[in-house]
Amino acid sequence: MAREDKKTPKPHYYGHRSRLRQRFLEGGSEALPDYELLELMLFASNARGDVKPLAKALIERFGSIQRVLSATPLQLAETKGLKETGIVAIKAAQAAGQRLARAEAMERPVMSSWQKVLDYCRASMAHEVNEAFRLLFLDRRNRVIADEVQQRGTVDHTPVYPREVVRRALELGATAIIMVHNHPSGDATPSASDIEMTREVQKAARGLGISLHDHIIICGGEHSSMKGLGLI
Repeated sequence: MAREDKKTPKPHYYGHRSRLRQRFLEGGSEALPDYELLELMLFASNARGDVKPLAKALIERFGSIQRVLSATPLQLAETKGLKETGIVAIKAAQAAGQRLARAEAMERPVMSSWQKVLDYCRASMAHEVNEAFRLLFLDRRNRVIADEVQQRGTVDHTPVYPREVVRRALELGATAIIMVHNHPSGDATPSASDIEMTREVQKAARGLGISLHDHIIICGGEHSSMKGLGLI
């Protein structure tokens, strides 16, 4: 008597990927919780397996999808089950989002698209685990001619040298500067050293005909403006 063929049982997540893709296409990112949006990014790194546990593990470890995207490749690699292809998918998603935000912020003079500038700075720096110091160099029409991260520091300090800031502005032919840095500590309030350094840059720049429009401090979804606070 011939043996009866038995079909291999389908895994519990069978059809999940196609359903998730369809929900995303129909409802956009708002239709998915953070871990499912992260799942979409990880599909390319695992052709057939269930990546939901990995997506949830990443959210649990880093605290939010924003912090997952902002984590360094070395930090991501410490998560069990996440391979190089998954790390590349995550960092590529972050880079694409940052480029979109930057393009929207830089398409017009910054003073007429200030909110988009803030959105870009948040996307680029809000969830960094260490302090970073960014400079936006502007021309006479207040258009950005260069966007550079000049220094990276520790969790609570970034060394900034006013002469280097001004020297770079002169090299680029910039007539104005916007300084931006982040506070991983969770408080966007300018420190005494932040204020002192900002005034030193302002003084050095003013002597060479370069304006310091503002110094923005980014912290999560919040920010502070030294100009708005009357500190410069």
